[in-house]
Parts: sequence; structure tokens; C-alpha cells
Amino acid sequence: MERFFDVFLSGLAIIIFTPILVPVMVILKLTGEGEIFFEQARVGKDKVPFQLLKFVTMLRNSENMGAGTVTLKNDSRVLPFGKFLRKTKLNELPQLFNIFKGDMSVIGPRPLHKKQFSFYSEEHQDIIASTMPGLSGVGSIVFRDEERILQSNGDPDVTYKQKISPVKGTLEKWYVENKSIYLYFKLILLTIIAVAFSRLDMEKFFKGLDFSLEKD
Repeated sequence: MERFFDVFLSGLAIIIFTPILVPVMVILKLTGEGEIFFEQARVGKDKVPFQLLKFVTMLRNSENMGAGTVTLKNDSRVLPFGKFLRKTKLNELPQLFNIFKGDMSVIGPRPLHKKQFSFYSEEHQDIIASTMPGLSGVGSIVFRDEERILQSNGDPDVTYKQKISPVKGTLEKWYVENKSIYLYFKLILLTIIAVAFSRLDMEKFFKGLDFSLEKD
């Protein structure tokens, strides 16, 4: 049933957002370094890697500069138009094709680069990899300000490993253990709210979940 909604919703969204996708592609081609799409290997279901698709927002070879695979708030590697795309989350729209193809779901644990994925405990890795990764999910909603957290806590890799991955791993584990169509649509709604508003009362939306929101 979830796969049906993934195909239906991603296909519908591709049609609806085409008037936005085309102008963004033209602007990217004419600005920055002339590239439109960015592909990166991410850990998928059963730990099988797949190519995640995004609009280009950063300099070419940015993984070999600065903070590497981690993006910080006000990161100097982000292109001018890329800042707008990241702020509005429009850079994520090409992942609708990943969903339609079957690499991802609309909702699920956010697919990570193998380096960040390795920061999860082995238990969390196994549980998270048992389901399809998602465009959004509980971990993405709670850590929507992840770039700011990484920016303000020294070494970004150490911060991700020690402060973010334990909490995010618990969140994603909770999602996998409580998956349902009801939760699927609830998280879609919360994603829309999270994009529209900077702060949410997460305790209100995730009652009964045993984790700490003290991320700073």
C-alpha cells in the first residue's frame, strides 16, 4: 500500500512541480558552474547504495573541501542560487524521481552518505536499513536545523557522531518499529509544517517517544 502512495504522490508531484523544475534547471545551467544535478551514493534499503539526486547547490568537488560530506550553516561552498534552493528545500525536488523509480519512499529514514551512516550504532544501522529510506521522516523533521547544530559545535564529524547520530538513530528506529499508513501521512503533514515554520513543539507531535531533544 505504501508503495502505491509513493508512486502516486511522487508522480503527481512531478507533474505539479514541473513549472518550477524547468526554470530552476535553466537558472542552474546559466549560473554557478553550469551543472544542474548532483548525484551522490547514499545507503539504501538492505544497505545497498543508490544514487541520490539533487539540484546542484555547492561547488564542484565540495566533498574534498572544508567540512567534507557535512554541510554547515552559511557554508562557503554553497553557491548563491544554491542558498535559495536549500532554504526553500527546492534542491530536494529531483528526489521525486528516486521515489518514483523505487530507490526511496516519500517517508522513511533519511538516506545518508556511508560515512555518516557508519556513525550509527550497529543496532540502529540494521534496523534503519530494513526499510526504504525517505525524502522526509521523523529524523529529518526533528533535525531540520542540523546545519546550525554542526556549525556551532566545533568539528562537524565529531558533533554528528556524538550528538546527532545517537538521537537520530533512536528516532529512525522508532519510526521503523511504528510504521503505518497513518504515520506515513502524519509525517507528510508535519514535513509541510516544518518547512513553513522554523520551530515546532516536537513533544506534542511525538508523544511517547523516548528520546532527548537537547541537541545543542
